[in-house]
Amino acid sequence: MCKHRLAEANSQSAASRQKRTPMQTIAIDGNSLSLEQVEAIATKRTPIALTDACLAKVKKCREYVDKVIARGDVVYGLTTGFGKFSTVTVPLEHTAELQVNLIRSHATSVGPVYSTAQTRAIMLLRVNVLAKGHSGIRVQTLQTLVEMLNRGVHPLIPMRGSVGASGDLSPLSHLALPLIGEGEAEFQGQIMSGAEAMRKAGLEPVKLAAKEGLALNNGTQVMAALGVLNLLEAERLCKYADLSAAASIDALRGTPRAFDPLVHSLRPHPGQADSAANLRNLLANSPLRASHKNCGNVQDAYSLRCTPQVHGATRDALAYARGVLTVEINSATDNPLIFPDEEKVISGGNFHGQPLALALDTLAIAIAELASIAERRVEQMLNPALNRGLNAFLAKRPGIDSGFMIVQLTAASLVSENKVLAHPACVDSIPTSANQEDHVSMGSISANKLTQVVENVRGVLAIELMIACQALDMRGISSSPVLERVKALLRQSVPRLEEDRIAYPDVNSAIDLLASGAVLSEVAAAGVDLY
Repeated sequence: MCKHRLAEANSQSAASRQKRTPMQTIAIDGNSLSLEQVEAIATKRTPIALTDACLAKVKKCREYVDKVIARGDVVYGLTTGFGKFSTVTVPLEHTAELQVNLIRSHATSVGPVYSTAQTRAIMLLRVNVLAKGHSGIRVQTLQTLVEMLNRGVHPLIPMRGSVGASGDLSPLSHLALPLIGEGEAEFQGQIMSGAEAMRKAGLEPVKLAAKEGLALNNGTQVMAALGVLNLLEAERLCKYADLSAAASIDALRGTPRAFDPLVHSLRPHPGQADSAANLRNLLANSPLRASHKNCGNVQDAYSLRCTPQVHGATRDALAYARGVLTVEINSATDNPLIFPDEEKVISGGNFHGQPLALALDTLAIAIAELASIAERRVEQMLNPALNRGLNAFLAKRPGIDSGFMIVQLTAASLVSENKVLAHPACVDSIPTSANQEDHVSMGSISANKLTQVVENVRGVLAIELMIACQALDMRGISSSPVLERVKALLRQSVPRLEEDRIAYPDVNSAIDLLASGAVLSEVAAAGVDLY
């Protein structure tokens, strides 16, 4: 039995057993799901319910599918085989068996499984697609999938096995296995068979009817779900990047002149303007800045002076990705699509992951740059030739203590790993299914590596913030009120470095602090709005 998620599942089980406060149910209609709702359902387990209107559409679509089958029409995926077998007509008595075989034969993914939050996001997006009423699924099947999500039956979905061809065929087949009482799932913190998880949740496995297997495993929901979760975290990392940069700039006695609105009005990229505004607000009323106001420093190194331009370009790329994802999660991406009002069943290519692959690769490149420039600011603070009077490596006893010398190596390692991961997957293609699927997107690979890039960026920004706080302490003059509050928050888990100590707990504590969201809450409590 798969154990990849056992530690995570067990850690969540205690929380799941605690008394929960009632949460407002999110209505699912197939058309209006937001990225933020996806995250809430994935991470906070907010319950969902299908609207009456969408149920009516699903029912109407299914009635048309039954009509098509009854009159003996030859339709791909209903009365034919799949992929290269689309020319093989399947007798009516085998149409249900065809769908079960589809799920079983296509569940071929390998490797570690997706986290519970990622799995819940995938399940939700599949529900939302089916709720549009163009997939031909039965109401009872869709409702069972909704109840699996609400009751916490989480299929084990391995991460590797999709090329983004007919969407995410293989991982979505793993999603469908527990629905039919097969495969493996996590329930209440335990890994078990899909059949046992359904039984313990009080759910009956579904016996698939014609078209339903294809309705469940054809689409882009794996890459889209990962894209949504990573995009939202990337947006938060943009704020963290401005915050850690502001702390570094003040610690280095940098000048905020480069952030003047007049400069940015002449190059009005939205992200650049927002980042510059954040830096101005974070550095406002800094006694440290006032102490060297007339020092003669007219401009800083690029990693300080060009922060709005670099961070802003990332922000604008994220805006593009947000637009793509917002459209994608409310789109019908399976095949064939059913149009009961027009009495048509049309084979198309909405499952192709190219729009997502391009967006997610762009997102990985863009977010990686936040770490790249942050590591250069770290170098500025640690290098005695650059740090404007601070001790080498911010060690209290340079030579006896190494200070943050090797912590920078960790940041450099993460940045270098991101350079490899940022190589776009979407420029690759390998034909599959006897050349029927002769151009594929590799969007799932884009999504998987993006997850690691985001994690690495968080690590680098945490390191920069930790080092900047040490540098501020060594200046002996207060920074801005908001940066002082952030430093005080960090000091609750990462004390000032007075002499060398084991470093990795401090690094991990700083990373956990950023992941918790507490820093942004502290900034908001200080009355500073970050764009």
